Amino acid sequence: MTILGTIKRRLRTFFVSETVLHRGQTLPSRNLRFGGVHFQDNEAFLSAGERDARRLIEWCNLTEKSAIMDVGCGTGRLAIGIMSVLKTIRRYEGVDVSPTAVEWCTRHLTPAHPAFRFTLINVQNERYNPAGGARATDFRLPFDDGSFDVIQLYSVFSHMRSPDVRSYLREFARLLTPQGSVFLTAFTEEGVADEEENPQNYIMEWKGALHCVRFSDKFFRQMVEEAGLKIARTTHQSDTDGQSALLLTR
Repeated sequence: MTILGTIKRRLRTFFVSETVLHRGQTLPSRNLRFGGVHFQDNEAFLSAGERDARRLIEWCNLTEKSAIMDVGCGTGRLAIGIMSVLKTIRRYEGVDVSPTAVEWCTRHLTPAHPAFRFTLINVQNERYNPAGGARATDFRLPFDDGSFDVIQLYSVFSHMRSPDVRSYLREFARLLTPQGSVFLTAFTEEGVADEEENPQNYIMEWKGALHCVRFSDKFFRQMVEEAGLKIARTTHQSDTDGQSALLLTR
């Protein structure tokens, strides 16, 4: 984050509101939301966060006593959903490559909810952080072994090639408690190439670097098992833009 960039972002706050209050929850303004048109409506944004929180309660046994890491937290959709559904939690750590997202969450969410903390990770990604200082294959997340009961990453592996996916999966195996679990979404299909960037004639038209990275079911399962994890549950094309939802456990 450059000094000039920080100054520009702070000046904008004097002229454009960064927040919207909806159903008692502080939301980011529409121009600060990730995920495209799906989450521009206030109710759609908040309901999506609440849905994700409830699914983590069902799939991952998330409770107020849990410690959760949210990889690719953006401007706090899941965090806000947890605040709405559970009210509080023992520990929430959101990480993202976007300075704007981390700054917004730290300024607008953490003061009222100290258990919710947000960390900028300067990892290279051709789509979201091309000038990143570290490659994911060499990166270690800044948390101790066995720190988290739940790890979530929504629409993260959908924009990542397999070497980086493997690196993150190894990190998750390190960071999970013995009974912990990972919830993620990714593009996975049967009977396709092991790995393909922006596949043609698949769901929609994909444009730009890493807009869609699709894996075969078999290849993705192989990467998961190489990291010492297993796929415990899957729902096919259940999530945004046709991504599948997967639950990983030890």
